[in-house]
Amino acid sequence: MADVDSSKPREEHPFALYIRTLGKGKTGTRSLSQAEARDAFTMVLRGQAEALQVGAFLMLLRVKEESPEELAGFVEACRAVMAQPPATLQADLDWSSYAGKKHQHPWYILAMLLLAGAGYRIFVHGSRGHMPARLYTEDSMAALGLPVASSWPEVAQQLEAHQLSYLPLAHICPPLQSLMLLRPLLGLRSPVNTLTRMLNPLRAKASLQSIFHPAYARLHQEADNLLQQPRALVFKGDSGEVEIKPHADTRVQLLDAGVSRESTWPRCLTDRHERVDTPAVDPLRALWKGEERNDYGVQATRMTTAVALLVLEPCLAMDEALTRADSLWQSRDRSRLG
Repeated sequence: MADVDSSKPREEHPFALYIRTLGKGKTGTRSLSQAEARDAFTMVLRGQAEALQVGAFLMLLRVKEESPEELAGFVEACRAVMAQPPATLQADLDWSSYAGKKHQHPWYILAMLLLAGAGYRIFVHGSRGHMPARLYTEDSMAALGLPVASSWPEVAQQLEAHQLSYLPLAHICPPLQSLMLLRPLLGLRSPVNTLTRMLNPLRAKASLQSIFHPAYARLHQEADNLLQQPRALVFKGDSGEVEIKPHADTRVQLLDAGVSRESTWPRCLTDRHERVDTPAVDPLRALWKGEERNDYGVQATRMTTAVALLVLEPCLAMDEALTRADSLWQSRDRSRLG
């Protein structure tokens, strides 16, 4: 750390106000308003706060736990600072993917393929490398020959040609990606790990999000409501990814036009599935092409497809969504994965 010249008083840094607001003791501390959160995070993203201040800011939020207003303000700041997509670029479903798979193969990618094959435009964004020993979506899609973009024009081309595109966070908002990579340094998750899931850069009407801890579902929904997200679905997925665990009951929370409703999707496998030693994509390819049987993979794919259909078409009942997912699986284009 550089030496501090204490020979003369220093003017208070503008960002110090936000740190003081969050850290003024048990009686003086309060959450930031949505406008304050937007202004503070804009300063962070534009490099107008010192590194020491950013670390203090993120950890104070971590200890206090972020409020819906703070998360909404952070997302607004990111949307203003990020690389702006063309105004005409649209997607039907925003699919956030930031956790990576640790114990199972990334079956959710097959759900993306089924939805794209049904004509829905699926935009996926995520990050990799911030947690060790995980298989991330970017690497999985690249290994399967699926569309990974490096710019908004590429996203437009891929959505037009394939109804599916993945764009890494590093190409959407580089400062936000840098904050994601602080986790090994800080030793804890920060609000960044939450707000990225609500980023929805293309403002898709439907958003699909997964959480690590059930308590965060309410936080996501309240922040999405403040952001005027038309429809958003959140649940605790496998390893934190958007993937239903077929051997467990799953509480699904859907926000539709400001109204929240909850349902429980019962498990369809009674036996607990063993963890895999190393998540990989070869089992996905073999299952998709019909070369191997994997009951867990089929059920994870169909149930994840069904919950995605629920947020895309909220008029569907659970059994209708599952029936449609089964139909998409039976009629899949097996040549899509070479």
